[in-house]
Amino acid sequence: MEIGQIRGSAFCHRHGHGHVRRNFGMGFVGQTLARNLQNQGWVVSGTCTTHVKKKKLEDLGFHVHLFDANHPDLSILQRLRNYTHFLVSVPPVVGIGDPMLKHEELIRSSLVNSGLQWLCYLSSTSVYGDCDGELVDEDYPTNPENELAKLRLTSEEGWSNLAHHLGCSPQIFRLGGIYGPGRSAVDTVIKRKPLSEGQKGRKYRKYTSRVHVDDICQALMAAIYAPSSSSVGHVIFRVVYNIVDDNPAPREQVFEYARKLVEKKWPGLKLQSLEQKDWSIIKTRNQRGEKRVCNARMKKELGVQLLYPDYRSGLQSIIDQIENPFHCY
Repeated sequence: MEIGQIRGSAFCHRHGHGHVRRNFGMGFVGQTLARNLQNQGWVVSGTCTTHVKKKKLEDLGFHVHLFDANHPDLSILQRLRNYTHFLVSVPPVVGIGDPMLKHEELIRSSLVNSGLQWLCYLSSTSVYGDCDGELVDEDYPTNPENELAKLRLTSEEGWSNLAHHLGCSPQIFRLGGIYGPGRSAVDTVIKRKPLSEGQKGRKYRKYTSRVHVDDICQALMAAIYAPSSSSVGHVIFRVVYNIVDDNPAPREQVFEYARKLVEKKWPGLKLQSLEQKDWSIIKTRNQRGEKRVCNARMKKELGVQLLYPDYRSGLQSIIDQIENPFHCY
């Protein structure tokens, strides 16, 4: 299997099984999934936009090509027809939109009659917008509030339409806040850096849906190996999954727990004091509303049993893997 990025893009195949996979987007999720696939016999490769990123990905064992979405190499797009599985994890850009859908016609012409079996787009739970703390499942009406969330929803529709034209049932994964080794509250606490204004605002939400990167990859692997049926007769439907854990705890609670874990493991480590609550930020955040995201469909249809059902188990796993924080940071 190949995976890669157009801010990374990627491709994949598995020896002896006739399955070839391409992934647009080689960020945190893409790289973690690629490693899992490599361990199962997939050959992973992809594309990126800079020589620095290319070198980094090659050092991780990926075969990488440089690719500029603004000036696409047609030969790379033409290679899409060699792939049976297609994962898109490139986020839209405010003022630009989805960088890959700019080349929708080229992608469509490359994939038509290609034997494409599976297409998945990684989106965000932000497309639901303000839900006043309600429990939100995949059938809840979307109401994105900011420009990026609106672009996410537009990308969902664009990739779904492309898949329909190709006769493929698309899957949309709406992800909660992603965390994992090197990218968690534990890492932020150890780095001893003050939170940004955006982090401060998110920290005081009453509910924040999140998911460990390993559980995202677990759900993706389940979808790849046992894709859900999403067609009736000749009518093809898309399937949406919320990919979140069981506990949409507030960020403030998560950071307090992370701090306790760090203080317990390294009593001598000097940490930044927790910021005083900024009630103006809290008021602004509350005006935007809250939501609790339901993951029942993910569990029922994909058979996912969360490795980290809440932030406590996830952060404990992360800190258990860190030996010398002074060396890392």
